[in-house]
Amino acid sequence: MFSIESCPLPDDALLDKYVRSGAYTDCYRTVVCGHVTHAQFVGAFYTTLIFKLERMILKLAVSKPSSDAQARQLANGSIDRFAAWQVENRCENQLLMSDYQGRTRSWFMVLPVGSGNNRKTQLYFGSAVIPVQNEETGRRSIGLGFRALLGFHKIYSEILLYSARSRLE
Repeated sequence: MFSIESCPLPDDALLDKYVRSGAYTDCYRTVVCGHVTHAQFVGAFYTTLIFKLERMILKLAVSKPSSDAQARQLANGSIDRFAAWQVENRCENQLLMSDYQGRTRSWFMVLPVGSGNNRKTQLYFGSAVIPVQNEETGRRSIGLGFRALLGFHKIYSEILLYSARSRLE
């Protein structure tokens, strides 16, 4: 959809520890022409029109307001909390965010490819849903609610990445 593809996590992805722990994880990738910094990607992602709607819902539903200015501050590393998320880990080309309940993760990565006039940047976006242990069965599961919304989540992830890519082009 929209030149967004589902793909395996790249080597050294901060989200990989959740793959190893048995959490649900996904990874989407797209490519933009030219050089895009990690801060540009994260800032574009969190300020798209579609994500502003999510931010409005979070403000109304769980009292977690946010602004475009805060999105840019998060992107450049000057704050570690944004809307319903906080930074779990960060490095030069990646950001791993945890939601305020600790059940989901959002992950961003940029990877430059090519050089000169053929320079491009791969943009990655992924998620993790952390399983919880069922007290009756002892089994770990992401739960019925997350499972029921998984199809929507996948389409929404692609739309979010496409929207960020569009802003950057």
